[in-house]
Amino acid sequence: MTKAKMPRVALPKVAMPRVAMPRVERPTVVDASVLAANDAGAIATASTDGRLLRGERNRQKIVDALFTLIRAGEMNPTAAQVAECAKVGLRTVFRHFEEMDSLRMEMSAQMEAEILPILQEPLVASDWRGRLGEIIARRVRIYERIMPVKVSASLKRFESAFLMQAYMNFLAQERAGLQAVLPKSIVSNAVLFSAIEMATSFQAWRRMRQDQGLSAAEAERVLRFTVERLSDDV
Repeated sequence: MTKAKMPRVALPKVAMPRVAMPRVERPTVVDASVLAANDAGAIATASTDGRLLRGERNRQKIVDALFTLIRAGEMNPTAAQVAECAKVGLRTVFRHFEEMDSLRMEMSAQMEAEILPILQEPLVASDWRGRLGEIIARRVRIYERIMPVKVSASLKRFESAFLMQAYMNFLAQERAGLQAVLPKSIVSNAVLFSAIEMATSFQAWRRMRQDQGLSAAEAERVLRFTVERLSDDV
């Protein structure tokens, strides 16, 4: 008996949904030598910054010591004196003394900052004699403040281009201050103006205070007496 063949039935294809697999980030591999180099760079920078900071602190100590010694009467302090006063090593002082003009610039800048408020005080007198009197009073205060440092600088100005230029600038400022308040009849009279300029100069003040031994009050009276007599006939 022959078996009947069953017909083949095609099954429908079922599409399987595609599932997106999560992307796994591969860990970044950092070369240990790069990390070491970065760490070394950071340490070197911090070390350099620390040295610079210590250098600046020592420099300021030296400048302060120079002011202290000069104002105490030591017009030409030695490196050993500065080291002792600044509480720093002698080698540190010698290293900074190699840049002495730079130290002098810092001292000059500090002095200018101290006297600037005095220089900026307005003159209030209405006539030239009154304004000249105010200038004299102002100069007395400034001269007393700067005298030790200026005398010390004068000893060295022939060895330092900076100090010589600062000296010339100071003379020019003194002259300009008088020209701003004195009448044209005095400014145009070379002899009379020069006499008043000399009488009111720092050099005259230093001589009265140090060489003649006058007190500040006595020196101011002499200065005013001289200027008044010189300008009596104007």
